[in-house]
Amino acid sequence: MMVIEVEDLRKSYGHNRAVDGVSFAVAKGETFGLLGHNGAGKTTTVECLIGLRRPDSGAVRVLGADPARHRRRLARRVGVQLQESELPDRLKVAEAMSLFAAFHDDPDDWREVLRRWGLGLIWNKAYGDLSGGQKQRLKLALALVGRPELVVLDELTTGLDPVARRETWTLIGDLKASGTTALVVSHFMDEAEELCDRVAVLSRGRVIALGTPRELVAGTGAGSLAEAYLALMGAGR
Repeated sequence: MMVIEVEDLRKSYGHNRAVDGVSFAVAKGETFGLLGHNGAGKTTTVECLIGLRRPDSGAVRVLGADPARHRRRLARRVGVQLQESELPDRLKVAEAMSLFAAFHDDPDDWREVLRRWGLGLIWNKAYGDLSGGQKQRLKLALALVGRPELVVLDELTTGLDPVARRETWTLIGDLKASGTTALVVSHFMDEAEELCDRVAVLSRGRVIALGTPRELVAGTGAGSLAEAYLALMGAGR
């Protein structure tokens, strides 16, 4: 079963074509990476996938439904962590988790989710008083409290220190082991190489490479995904 199906997706803003014929599919249980520099089309693609943007043309299906038409229905089955999302400064961690859990019919125990993500000791702290790393972890916890079938993670380790990044990778690995499908949007090649079964590299709104990290490394003759990415970017200019 394909959890995500994107075919010839196109989206423009005025004369700027942000997404120009993107196609890929993500299988159930797969961790799939969308890689690319700022302005490559990653964010617009994700916004079309979660129903925040309506494509100009092409087809998008998530869990068998059109996100533009069935956004509310999918919201109960898809967890989303967006890099630019924010919460009210005075909202406490426990209040946020309890609220988000209430949106779902069969949520996880939000107290256990906080503990799992290293936030159990700050449950009574206000969002505005959290560090950047704590805010990022809270956003991840909020995305996962509803036991989603698909989770979309946008730059999930931005703002985390190296130790916290590694701990987050371990938790995402545990998420994968549970059978949850994940779409990981990142510009960290080491992260994508560690977490992703397959990746799509975007440049100027188009997919310029698609495959496993090992396939991309082998195809470019590189020694790592970071080197393969640089080679692909150079060839795509």
